[in-house]
Amino acid sequence: MVEKLYYHNAYQKTFSAHVKTCEAKGEKFSIVLDRTAFYPEGGGQPSDIGVLNFVNVLDVKEKGGEIYHITDRPLPAGSSVTGGINWPRRFHLMQQHTGEHIVSGLAHRFFGADNVGFHMSEDEMTVDWNRPLKEEQLAVIERLANEAVYRNIPVRTYFPAAEELEKMEYRSKKELSGSVRIVSIPGCDVCACCGTHVAVTGEIGAVKLLGAQRYKGGTRVRLVCGAQAMEDYARKQKNVAEISSLLSAKQAEIFPAVKRLSAENSELKHTVSGLQGRVLELKASTVPKGCGNICLFEDDLSSDDLRRFASMVAGRCGGLAAVFCGHDGNYRYALAGCEMDVRPAGRKMNAAFLGHGGGSSELMQGSLKGGREELKRYFCENLQSN
Repeated sequence: MVEKLYYHNAYQKTFSAHVKTCEAKGEKFSIVLDRTAFYPEGGGQPSDIGVLNFVNVLDVKEKGGEIYHITDRPLPAGSSVTGGINWPRRFHLMQQHTGEHIVSGLAHRFFGADNVGFHMSEDEMTVDWNRPLKEEQLAVIERLANEAVYRNIPVRTYFPAAEELEKMEYRSKKELSGSVRIVSIPGCDVCACCGTHVAVTGEIGAVKLLGAQRYKGGTRVRLVCGAQAMEDYARKQKNVAEISSLLSAKQAEIFPAVKRLSAENSELKHTVSGLQGRVLELKASTVPKGCGNICLFEDDLSSDDLRRFASMVAGRCGGLAAVFCGHDGNYRYALAGCEMDVRPAGRKMNAAFLGHGGGSSELMQGSLKGGREELKRYFCENLQSN
């Protein structure tokens, strides 16, 4: 059985070991050592990466009690190696994982929310809780989590004896048996976990909840810790400063400024829509009344205006009105009819021009591929009789 050095000391950056086996796996290699400080992927935490001698460790997996180091080059079985983990990345993951323990522990302790899902990426973490939490509850969790960071509480990881474990109350996403590793942060969390963690909560640096949403009847939260939290703050501060400059408003006043700008924009859209409707009415009025089926091409109409114009034209021509918008090769279309079912004609046109779309008997819309002259010819030859 491999000796898991990361359980003895999560801060160990280098180690020596012997290669037990090395097998080719496609263009990569799978190496088993007699001891390792490389943490394998598990418990929602990504694996460590680093080097073994001059060989790059790209990924680490655990299966059947063995730990497999996925590398870009082979190492001879029986050889001695010196391993080194990518420490900045490891410490970053330790910060994130320990911060998540505090947040989930507090959610459980104060609001009865159980952690039913956890994923840690290079950019952020997501945590799924089995009950919905309100914005003010999440604010309480974030505040208490950062207070725990400020108190610099010792983080204990250990394997309690079976009789001690039996009496212990701890969080776990699944039923466990045998030896169970416990992570304890007094006042915040007691949880079964196989990951790596900082020694004291002060090393987490900061905890920031980025957002939350309803998910499968519960709550999914996005969060970051440590340097990631500061990077997120710096990005948002830069955005706020740039928006403040664009709006010529103080940073503390950008929300009412944006709200006012949004209201003005809505009014302008309403005005433009009314003017556009009048333009479309004037264009439709140039279609001879009762002229029968007609095919028209327009530039830069929105989907709403495309449908609206097709219906206006159909009302004038008294037959089938096809309006195309786009450029040769790719067109959006609206097909409207006056007292007729347009769907058969629409399906025929879609089949002829690799199109797709749908709608009601009075109006179809979609997109297709074809040239302007090709579409005109098709309309004259195939749809005039509809």
